[in-house]
Amino acid sequence: MKALLDRARTFRTRVDFDSGEYRKLAEGQYPEALFITCSDSRVIPALITGARPGEIFELRNAGNIVPHYGRPGASGEAATIEYALEVLGVQDIVVCGHSHCGAMGALKSGDDLSALPGVDAWLHLARPELAPVLASAPDDPSLPEVSQGNVVNQLAALRSYPVVRQRLDAGRLRLHGWYYEVDTAFVYELGDDGAFRVHAA
Repeated sequence: MKALLDRARTFRTRVDFDSGEYRKLAEGQYPEALFITCSDSRVIPALITGARPGEIFELRNAGNIVPHYGRPGASGEAATIEYALEVLGVQDIVVCGHSHCGAMGALKSGDDLSALPGVDAWLHLARPELAPVLASAPDDPSLPEVSQGNVVNQLAALRSYPVVRQRLDAGRLRLHGWYYEVDTAFVYELGDDGAFRVHAA
């Protein structure tokens, strides 16, 4: 923690505030995309995409799960999606899963999560649609089939939001499915044929 604190305390001296780039951020944000990914500390959207401050709007949670539209109660996910589209006007949404995901691992192994009721309730949102993949995927610690299947399911959940459907129908929104491989740094993109592939550099 000391190293984190030290870097936070010296942040202003490590970036070029005199250029005015950071001062301009106070005038508003105009991100190009909403990036939905896992809370996992190994997945860093700005590092993966090379995004500068203000370029991506992030939504992070365990397992990059998007609750279906209309669930009762407040939802940070629903609020973030609404704000990104209605206020910020983003035209691209990326759902990015990753290898070695703890949330997907817990679903695959069927761990007893009774000591973690919040985690159990949260993962329950993804479990039903993912059940066929969980049953058929091999026991691979990197969990590519499970994590990629989850990305596909969360893209489907996004389409349950009226604000998403309206923009898709009007050609004002594009959805992207990505799978980030932690141990290789490869980014796989979901194609129209339903397969994930590494894009040619």
